[in-house]
Amino acid sequence: MEDLQNKKIIALMSGTSCDSIDAGLCEVMPDLSCKLISGINYKYPEHIKSKIFQIFSGNASVKDICQMNFAIGKCFADACKVLISEFGKPDLIASHGQTVYHYPFDEKLDGINLKSTLQIGESSVIAFETGCPVISNFREADIAAGGQGAPLVCFADEKWFKGRNAAIQNIGGIGNVTVVSKDHDTFGFDTGPGNMIIDYCMNKFYSKPYDKDGETALKGNICESWLDCLMQDEYYFKNPPKTTGREYFTPAYIENALKFAPKNPEDIIATVTALTAKTIASAYERFIYPDVDIDEVIIGGGGAYNPAIMKFLRSYLPKHIALKTHEDYGISNNFKEVMAFAVLGYCTYYNIPNNLPSCTGANRRVVLGKIVNY
Repeated sequence: MEDLQNKKIIALMSGTSCDSIDAGLCEVMPDLSCKLISGINYKYPEHIKSKIFQIFSGNASVKDICQMNFAIGKCFADACKVLISEFGKPDLIASHGQTVYHYPFDEKLDGINLKSTLQIGESSVIAFETGCPVISNFREADIAAGGQGAPLVCFADEKWFKGRNAAIQNIGGIGNVTVVSKDHDTFGFDTGPGNMIIDYCMNKFYSKPYDKDGETALKGNICESWLDCLMQDEYYFKNPPKTTGREYFTPAYIENALKFAPKNPEDIIATVTALTAKTIASAYERFIYPDVDIDEVIIGGGGAYNPAIMKFLRSYLPKHIALKTHEDYGISNNFKEVMAFAVLGYCTYYNIPNNLPSCTGANRRVVLGKIVNY
């Protein structure tokens, strides 16, 4: 294997919230530590974004998905160009792409497994537009090896936080946790909805994309009876490894749940915000505390900026467990996943296995990602 060198990598991520393309110029070192040099949140053009949500809702043709694959590739390339104009070309680009469908279930057709995932944002377009090699399609190899293709950020979490007894909790559109321990193998899973249901309800009742600073949730009262009802969903009781997404927590799912909601919209926002916090805390009670002693929970993602989520989490977590954010460890809350995909891309470049079967359920370690040269 060639000697490992420091690499400058632009990593690209657009999550289930689809609020922007997160682009970060990172420097990854041979020990897989990662420094964020600069990060931007690059907004999708309005009509492109609405087309993506059309795909999410299942109201898109194959033609739409085909076109959006290339259009999103161009948007990702444009996000890269903002950083390249200021800092010059990186050694490579690592693109997670835009997930439009994730199906982590062992369903068979003519004896052939249909477990699958689809991220679009054509890497050949990014490579051509930027003149840089691009690594993309990280999830497929894990699924080919029998895994769920997620969560992948666990790999970076283990490198950055090993030696602690901690739950590293990302709260994006979906919530996912990595558990690192001094005396237990690293494992992880999706805890349930993160900001996704909150954002949907904010858009429905207030025509706002999200609950800025948790202001609406903090004005409302939690409807405990409705919260108890929401907490009965079968996903929360399913044993890890497990992943979920928009395909499960669909607009139809949310609308059905809202039939039983309180009348006051502020109370609705307070309750679905509490749902995010309580599903995290109850997942820990079911799947972490019986096997692993943890003394801190470290929050990253957009949820780290929501004081209501943080307040509710603090109330649901045992008092002896410290509640922190990634910023406490010098890692950007906003760009943590971007930094993780920079590390995953670095490993792909050097042919280093970069999945964690204890998190994804894969049969073995594999090298994730495909490389496109310009």
